[in-house]
Amino acid sequence: MADIVDRATRSRMMAGIRGKDTKPEKLVRKLLHAKGYRFRFRHRSLSFRPDLVLAKHNLVVFVHGCFWHRHGGCRYATTPASRREQWLEKFARNVERDSRQIAEARRLGWRVLVIWECGVRHHADRLEELVELIEGGQTSMEWPSKPPRGALPPERCDRQHPLRLARCRR
Repeated sequence: MADIVDRATRSRMMAGIRGKDTKPEKLVRKLLHAKGYRFRFRHRSLSFRPDLVLAKHNLVVFVHGCFWHRHGGCRYATTPASRREQWLEKFARNVERDSRQIAEARRLGWRVLVIWECGVRHHADRLEELVELIEGGQTSMEWPSKPPRGALPPERCDRQHPLRLARCRR
């Protein structure tokens, strides 16, 4: 399937995607601050790079985009059709780095919370659940815990059909 914009426009659009201060991250920070939680951004003294550090609760928070960090079963975790091998390598490096950072955080005794973009995007009314996760004693948590509605199970997925490709679980 051909791109709907020219190369220069696509390049400008992709260059505008940043790894910090994303909309989901800002929404999570706004909620936590409103609830009275105090945190630090990307604490540089740690050997890994979480998005937020709540030292009082011994918790690090990673806010992951579903596309870049490959949220399993999410309809936003699509793979571009052009230069597919390059994208798959990039995604594999991202996932490997994520697992390395989470393992390092756990090894150093931190609790880990991974918040997925689709949860912030589609369940903004349920962001209060994050407060329960922070106050709970679990060492590793994901929010939301299951993929959003609309994803297709692998057996019903037709990877050649462009309209169904985006809804396939990975």
